[in-house]
Amino acid sequence: MSRSTREHCGDWVLRGKLAGRETVHDISAEWALHRGYLRLHEISREKTPSGAAAYEAIIFISYRAKTDDYTCLWLDSTSNEGLVAEGFGHAKRSGNSLPFVFRDATGQLSFENTFVYDPAADSWQWILDNVAAEKRKPFGRVTLVRPGSQDKDLPNKSPDPSAPRATVPAGPEPRP
Repeated sequence: MSRSTREHCGDWVLRGKLAGRETVHDISAEWALHRGYLRLHEISREKTPSGAAAYEAIIFISYRAKTDDYTCLWLDSTSNEGLVAEGFGHAKRSGNSLPFVFRDATGQLSFENTFVYDPAADSWQWILDNVAAEKRKPFGRVTLVRPGSQDKDLPNKSPDPSAPRATVPAGPEPRP
């Protein structure tokens, strides 16, 4: 994914199953801190009895040229314990895929979230799996599309067409 050809910032709509339930979330993606991090802000459309979003996350993704890999910090409303080693995922890019691996406190693989970009559809799939004793259990299968592209149940907010768009932090193109 080169910076000049893959535009991924802006608004997205996430749809699919998480924890066995159909869900819809709104996601905004933008560069932060001098374009060193891609920041995703994810908010579920489902509400708590008090009217707050049932789920909210702030995700930071960065690329490290020195090690040719990506790091993901996932902070969400399910816990305030994200600022620990287990809150960071790491991935080596494979084509249009970023398979983020999260490890528990003992270093064992505990969760994997693979981001897969489909350039023809300008969409992302997130494949989320819990992992225990090296066995995968699907946690989520969701697709992210731009508002209006395939999403008919949009909030009363349209994206700003003049907003700058940028790419996912990308390393060099894959080597043959």
